[in-house]
Amino acid sequence: MELLELIDLELKDFIFFCSVILLASFVRGFSGFGFSASSVSLLSFILPPKEIVPIILLLEIIASFFMIPSIWKKINWKFVLYLLLCVLLGTPLGIHLLSILDPKITHLIISLTVLIFAFLLLKGYKNKKLNHNLSKFFVGGVAGTVNGFGTLAGLPIALYFLIIAAEPAVIRASLAALFFFTDLYALFLAYFENILNYKLILRTIPLIFIVPIGVFLGTKLFTGSSKENYKKYVLYFLILVSIFGLIRALI
Repeated sequence: MELLELIDLELKDFIFFCSVILLASFVRGFSGFGFSASSVSLLSFILPPKEIVPIILLLEIIASFFMIPSIWKKINWKFVLYLLLCVLLGTPLGIHLLSILDPKITHLIISLTVLIFAFLLLKGYKNKKLNHNLSKFFVGGVAGTVNGFGTLAGLPIALYFLIIAAEPAVIRASLAALFFFTDLYALFLAYFENILNYKLILRTIPLIFIVPIGVFLGTKLFTGSSKENYKKYVLYFLILVSIFGLIRALI
């Protein structure tokens, strides 16, 4: 009971919280992204977005930390650094929007956009011509803004990687590396916007031990998956998350 009092959650909510984080860690271990997309909407049943976002940022940093040793050689650092710059420029706007906008509106826009592009990719759409700096700048800026108000930067960037037909191992490694830095930055900004506080940090501590389990299981699945299966699983995941996000935004 002392633990539950410390984290200020009822037992059923704490069990639900742990289950969601295990699922999110598994998705992150497999795809290189999706931690936030797997958890923010579900956790919104028990906590408001302002309390969820800092916790997810902390746990995402830990998930990336556990992944880095196994993905280091596959990271496209040129790609990551360019997107990182763009994401960092967009994140302050997103953090500010988190404190003033209705989260239902932002999630509705994000979910609908991702859903449309995910269906197009399932139909075989790809465009390697978009692999240029202007496209990267636009995607990075959008991802940064989304990262600030919903920690969902992985959705537009994952879609972009799939559209330009990048290799799965490169997608997974580059996304995990990118979000390690963007989440650190977003957490720093959240602190100065008074969104991060002592109580939220306490809530995070018991969840830290769940993250490496999920990451390990997700990595095992990725290792045994083909290129086509990786793309298919990621797109199905994006569609599922988008549909759920639309439902949550409309009810």
